[in-house]
Amino acid sequence: MSAVEALARNKYFDPHFNIDAAKVLPGEYYVTDRDMMMVTVLGSCVSCCLRDPLAGVSGMNHFMLPEGTGPGLASRYGIHAMELLVNELLKRGARRDRLEAKVFGGGNVMPGFVTDPVGERNAAFVLEFLRTEKLRCSAQDLLDRWPRKVYFWNATGKVLVKALRTVANETLLERELDYKRHLTEAPASGEIELFS
Repeated sequence: MSAVEALARNKYFDPHFNIDAAKVLPGEYYVTDRDMMMVTVLGSCVSCCLRDPLAGVSGMNHFMLPEGTGPGLASRYGIHAMELLVNELLKRGARRDRLEAKVFGGGNVMPGFVTDPVGERNAAFVLEFLRTEKLRCSAQDLLDRWPRKVYFWNATGKVLVKALRTVANETLLERELDYKRHLTEAPASGEIELFS
């Protein structure tokens, strides 16, 4: 089998970890059976890492809102992002009863963003989805106030989560402000190692 690139377009070699990597941006997902790493940065967004250890296939998504019908990629909404990820894994030989989930994100990274805390809605959505679909969640790092950088290795299922107490650029803040604007203008209907 070969890797399946599903929306995630940013692939690179990570010299620090000495491994090929795919960067999963908002509204994207990536599924692979290769020995590689998937990486994402989360604010209020949520990412689900799903893996079938026997089939050796895993994937990561990154969604912005629990549900909705607004313009743009359907995969930015949790329900579509989760269905796409599960279906792609099953196509690549995974079995539903062996899938193991690890979920991250849902932070309230913008002070004063309390009237419609999208991070809390995203976190609640992903946990309810896993319960409803009877998918085992072996690890989670949800909510809090810090953005996170998540590294996920397909071969081992290992995840590293780094709390970003300082953000070097304004991209994450701009993304969160865009979410807040969108919500105001058109409401949308194993093992973890933490380090800093």
